Amino acid sequence: MFFFLFFACHKDEHTNSEDTEVEQADIWYKLPDINLTNWKVTLPIGNPTSIKPPEILGYATNDVLKPYMYNDSIEGALVFYTKPGTSTPNSSYSRTELREQMVSGSDYVNWTFKQGARIKGRLRLDEISNDSSGNPYRTIVMQIHGRLTDTQRDLLGQKDNNAPPIMKIYWANGYVRLKSKVLKNPNAVEPEILHTSAWGDDDGYTFPVEVGYDPFTLEIIASEGRMEVILNDTYSRVYQGTDMEKWSVFENYFKAGNYFQTKDENVFSRLKYYILEVMH
Repeated sequence: MFFFLFFACHKDEHTNSEDTEVEQADIWYKLPDINLTNWKVTLPIGNPTSIKPPEILGYATNDVLKPYMYNDSIEGALVFYTKPGTSTPNSSYSRTELREQMVSGSDYVNWTFKQGARIKGRLRLDEISNDSSGNPYRTIVMQIHGRLTDTQRDLLGQKDNNAPPIMKIYWANGYVRLKSKVLKNPNAVEPEILHTSAWGDDDGYTFPVEVGYDPFTLEIIASEGRMEVILNDTYSRVYQGTDMEKWSVFENYFKAGNYFQTKDENVFSRLKYYILEVMH
């Protein structure tokens, strides 16, 4: 059974609760169709710094957030700017990235594939630095991340609830590339499959169409034993079989934003989301 979280426009000093385009002194402001009530954001600063609801709702005037997450009122986009800095304990890279919170302000209520979930966004890679070979760096723009329950965490004697990400979607040199997880031992059962080390990376898949620096639409549909990723409402990649069936042991949450895949100095990535919606 699905219930719906409707994501309306963000309200700031230039908008009212009904319009996404607002006229002020003969200037038109267009705002992103994104509601942050069920998201927190992690920044590439601090230890790292995370800001959750209700504080994130005032991002347009939040001095900590403004350098990294702000409105582009010409394009009607929410901008995610990041650079190498501090990251989360289970990662090497920094990010300006949203983390889904089904209960606003809390990380403790999440969803399973059996329950089902869907995320859809329209986004664009605006600008990204090049590496020493002249090629653009990569950034992750959307994810489904696994999570251990407290009982599973205690069973493993693990210090946190971290589990692998079952789907990472990259912007890579103008293309959309997918990376998922597969069991190293297909016959593994609990508690073996709860360990991050039990899961390896698949070979990856790159959609056969270049998005470049233009807007594109991404959708992930998760259901029992199945995951589908859709690009521009046209190109689809389906994951099913033993790995997807056994993934049902984990809780999950969506992530969206700009998870920059380098630690090189003096580089950056800037990504824009126009629409972001989640359905359960």
